[in-house]
Amino acid sequence: MDAEVQKKIVIDALEDLKAVNIVTLDVTGLTDVMDYLVIASGTSSRHVKSLADNVCMQAKRRELRPLGVEGEDVGEWVLVDFGDVVVHVMLPATRDFYDLERLWVNPDSPA
Repeated sequence: MDAEVQKKIVIDALEDLKAVNIVTLDVTGLTDVMDYLVIASGTSSRHVKSLADNVCMQAKRRELRPLGVEGEDVGEWVLVDFGDVVVHVMLPATRDFYDLERLWVNPDSPA
């Protein structure tokens, strides 16, 4: 399954459960590891976990299995890795602190 289809599955699953501030970054020119980075916020740790679970569930329905899922036990930041698409679902404070969008949009800027 190509990266565009994976990205659509992920975004649809996030939108289905009302993820906040979904951002998709095309990182093909920055890394060979993935094509897209999808970042979204949940309103609570329970919402973050539900969003990540829904991404996994909707992907599995389309025969797309994650290579790995990290952070579900805490729910502050859950990472779902599909290979070509990597999804980060975070609480807003965690997202602000790590500011992944800035790091990936301009990786040469000082941290």
